[in-house]
Amino acid sequence: MQSGPREIVTPFRPIPLDVPEGMKPNEFFNSTENLNDLVTNNGLLENPEGLLLYRKALGHSNLFDTSIIYNTSRSILDPLGRPVRRSQVPDRVKNVWNRMNQVIFDYMLEKYPDPDRHLVLAGEASLDATWPLTSPGVPSIRMLHNHFIVFDKAELAAAPFADEANPNLTDGGQHSLFQAHMREVYRAFFDELDLEILRPCQAGSCKIALTGYPQGLPSWEVTGGAAALKEVRFWKEYDTILKGFIDFYRTFFGQVSTRNSPMPRDVYFPDLVEDKLLFDNDLLKAARMVRDRCMRDAKYANAIRWQPAFKQLIYRNDRGQLIVTISQNSIGNAITEMLGVVVKRTPDADAYGKAEPDLIAQLLEVRRRLVEDDLGNAIATPHWDAG
Repeated sequence: MQSGPREIVTPFRPIPLDVPEGMKPNEFFNSTENLNDLVTNNGLLENPEGLLLYRKALGHSNLFDTSIIYNTSRSILDPLGRPVRRSQVPDRVKNVWNRMNQVIFDYMLEKYPDPDRHLVLAGEASLDATWPLTSPGVPSIRMLHNHFIVFDKAELAAAPFADEANPNLTDGGQHSLFQAHMREVYRAFFDELDLEILRPCQAGSCKIALTGYPQGLPSWEVTGGAAALKEVRFWKEYDTILKGFIDFYRTFFGQVSTRNSPMPRDVYFPDLVEDKLLFDNDLLKAARMVRDRCMRDAKYANAIRWQPAFKQLIYRNDRGQLIVTISQNSIGNAITEMLGVVVKRTPDADAYGKAEPDLIAQLLEVRRRLVEDDLGNAIATPHWDAG
């Protein structure tokens, strides 16, 4: 079987919402008004912590696809003041969110136990408006959310190959800035983090053979498998990976922005930053290279995300092991593209209608388990009752 990224077509039912004149569709879909529609038409469960489980109206997969959003649209009106990554979520909220993650991931592994038949993944993305504010598609509202997705590997195998030149597929691959110029210092920095459950993957063992992805990303095997997700220690280490990435990203682009700049404020691992980054010639040489290019290439400089942009996920590899990985540069890819899956969404109500009953049945079973574990209250919509 030839390996390579795949492009699949996922039908959806057109959303019956009128976008106000002067707004781009994705800006409206991130607006407070649309969040209200998300609850009333697609909401499955919500809790006092502000976490909303919902059916993805524009999904990645119609086999299984759902999300949890940290809905602060009404409690924090300033879009730039909302939490947009795990490290900014209050501990009491994060505790509930981690438990919800564990319950849903456990369901996916139970429902789809064979790694040869199904690709299972869960993860989140930074939603900061960290790309240029004049660019199309900058969210008008920032809300942290994560994804839970299952793909049929037979469908992926039958799908056409995606264009490998698609920039969204190079986020952690051979074209990555980190991978090309700072691979050793990046890996060495992560090696110093205090991890027990997460163990660095052996070369090549984390890839999905069908797609050949992820490419070049630092990845860790979850020792203990799914049972480890029930341990607080796992989620603390999951946060440690993110915090380490944020420290590295901020330190590097701080040096790009200002030569010999001081350590960023409020770093998580100041001793590591000082010892492993601010005195590393490879990192500082790469920073100079990027800084010099910014001086002479306005388009290049305008494309940089100066603040951390990332995707972090847990997925099952071909051996049935659970793997944690995180993207490493500023390209705005979809979370599925980290695993070599490009999703082309097409409006097709009839095709979506054929998949909908089974999808909804699964989502309602997930909701039942979450309610049973005191993780929220069911929501009634025109499409389902509150159970």
